[in-house]
Amino acid sequence: MSSADPSGFEANTPVPRVFTVARLNREVRTLLERGLGVVWVEGELSNLAQPVSGHWYFSLKDREAQVRCAMFRARNAAVAFAPKAGQQVLARGRVSLYEPRGDYQLIVEHLEEAGIGALQREFERLKAKLAAEGLFAREVKRALPRFPRRIGVVTSPTGAAIRDVLNILGRGFPRPRCGCIPCRCRVRRRRPQS
Repeated sequence: MSSADPSGFEANTPVPRVFTVARLNREVRTLLERGLGVVWVEGELSNLAQPVSGHWYFSLKDREAQVRCAMFRARNAAVAFAPKAGQQVLARGRVSLYEPRGDYQLIVEHLEEAGIGALQREFERLKAKLAAEGLFAREVKRALPRFPRRIGVVTSPTGAAIRDVLNILGRGFPRPRCGCIPCRCRVRRRRPQS
């Protein structure tokens, strides 16, 4: 058994690489920024601060964790809504490290409301796919007939909507055949007007 130095280093081992705190943070920042690239994060907005500098600082959180975020003035000017605490959002950005504190954060480049934003993106993706298949080309489209022979209505077969449609169709000439594709409908009760 070799004799060990009381410091825990053997006499013939190389000297370990020692970082300053600043150098360690700089190295970690480089690893984070190069390793992840652009990411999308969905979460709930909290701790929103909008100082006079025009930059936004906030956290995104879910049930298990949170991440600090910064969105600089040049980027947040393009946000199409007024963010508020508790709002579910999608953020696109790059992970970085704020070196003076050693805290990692998301530098947000784009922010949108979750839900409608995600739905809109999916709609645009589907629209582009269908356009690529040529389904929107003028030569594929058929003109609607002046008097349709058949009409399909997607609604509850026992609700007021189908009765209204049949009533209106009965007023025209020639009367088209009407089919009902049944589905469950949610009814919103209107408040009586005062």
